[in-house]
Amino acid sequence: MVKVCIETYGCTMNQSDSDIMRGIVSKNFELVESVDVADVVIINSCGVVDFTERKILKRAESLKRLGKKVVMAGCLPRIATKKCLEVSDALVSPDNVHVIDLVVKSVLKGEKPIIIDRTSIDKSEISRIKWRLRENAIAIVSIAEGCTGRCSFCATRFARGRLRSFKLESIVEEVRRCVENGFKEIQITSQDTGAYGLDKGKYMLPDLLRAISEIEGDFRVRVGMMNPRHAVEMLDDLLNAFESEKIYKFIHVPVQSGDEKVLRDMNRDHSVEDFVEVVRDFRRRFDEVMVSTDVIVGFPTETEEAFLRTYELIRDVEPDIVNITRFSKRPFTPAFKLKEIHGWIVKERSRKLTELARGIGIKRNRRFIGKRLRVLITKNGKKGTKLARTDSYRPVVVREGNIGEFINVRIVDCAFNYLVGVN
Repeated sequence: MVKVCIETYGCTMNQSDSDIMRGIVSKNFELVESVDVADVVIINSCGVVDFTERKILKRAESLKRLGKKVVMAGCLPRIATKKCLEVSDALVSPDNVHVIDLVVKSVLKGEKPIIIDRTSIDKSEISRIKWRLRENAIAIVSIAEGCTGRCSFCATRFARGRLRSFKLESIVEEVRRCVENGFKEIQITSQDTGAYGLDKGKYMLPDLLRAISEIEGDFRVRVGMMNPRHAVEMLDDLLNAFESEKIYKFIHVPVQSGDEKVLRDMNRDHSVEDFVEVVRDFRRRFDEVMVSTDVIVGFPTETEEAFLRTYELIRDVEPDIVNITRFSKRPFTPAFKLKEIHGWIVKERSRKLTELARGIGIKRNRRFIGKRLRVLITKNGKKGTKLARTDSYRPVVVREGNIGEFINVRIVDCAFNYLVGVN
């Protein structure tokens, strides 16, 4: 039987898409974990930054040299179509993953299919075919595809298209099946979870969270990234939905810059104050909420003063997690044409912000030393340890307990990005 291996890069949405492809491929081919024994390798690609794109294209080239058939799936087929064609045998866009078996069959016949025309498939309605790896207690459930944004730096919107929210009832049913199958952490994901339902005329994320919370079982839900604009517009409903003990008290709200002009140049559709209001109100309602944000350093119009405003915002708000990305110009985006800032300047700004963020992480994590917390063990860690999560999604490194088990631990130490717990 033909052997197929799937390699996944990038976000949780890609991981969910790989679950779909794994289920479909397994009906006609043998799935293998190692490319060494594979006849066909499906690369579920990411195109967020240039570095990742180059890494994936080089990977495809090396697989071709080994004599493998390579199918390029994910975001790159639409972002870098010509480059992908040069290093692979087929292209499949994210909204065409449901025909991946037909693509593999075509490749084996010596054909070179290019399946990147847009479709409106509702992935929640084909979720039963997913083949999730049972490596941990985590199940990823996508709730929508595409976004409502027009960010001037983003190429992913070309790959994923405009917002298409999946059917609420189908999503809830998928979560129910995951819980019944023993998964304890449900990660709901999309490009912007906060936009869920807007294509149907209203914000529906709070409705979805309430429906999921009614599912029987002891499990936790991690809500994926939501943009400040959407979060602030439904803030009261969102806060009320987060009251459920089944929802991790965790928000990922990317501010991207602390400067209003830079935000306008980025076409971000939110203000600094929107971000501040969301964080402030969540912290007022939930004492131990964990706040994650994203910052792009070195956007072409970011002056030294603009960077300082970003630095001061992070210093004052103190997010628990700051994901820092250096600006990477992407093809076909408005920002692609802008003159880039010198690399050494961007590197230095990134260093300063990273140093600040680490200091904040240490400061906020030290508050938990000596406390006893109930945590959910979600997966294996390094050197015989396991990774657990508090009710606010803070990572806790433990040595005892089983994956999928809730245990009580005492926090004895911390780093800037995790806690250490003992039974």
